Amino acid sequence: MRVLIADDHAVVRKGLCSILESRGDLEVCGEARDGEEAVQKTLKLNPDLIVLDITMPALDGFSAARKIRATLPDVPILMLSMHDGRNVIEAVQAAGAQGFVTKTEITDVLVEAVDCLLRGETFFRTSNAE
Repeated sequence: MRVLIADDHAVVRKGLCSILESRGDLEVCGEARDGEEAVQKTLKLNPDLIVLDITMPALDGFSAARKIRATLPDVPILMLSMHDGRNVIEAVQAAGAQGFVTKTEITDVLVEAVDCLLRGETFFRTSNAE
């Protein structure tokens, strides 16, 4: 399965690549530094799943997700953020993403979240959703 990763911090992208590629059955087919590049690379590479940071320059993750969803409605999108809570989850869902993980929990749940989305399920993980 091919995954596109979009985050404005190179160290985060490299960490996500390392976690995902350690699985063996997941390949990171591309990386993007901002939302606009994420949209362009999605259209070019046609990944099986997209991992999008919410806070990025040029085009934020919400706007990128909406643009991607308009042209590729079936590709699952997992959104990441340092921000947490019910409002974030609602905004992620409104943007058309099927999953959300806080960056503080990435190492613990990223693979589980990706597996869920690739099976056609949703995955919304937050510690402050009450």
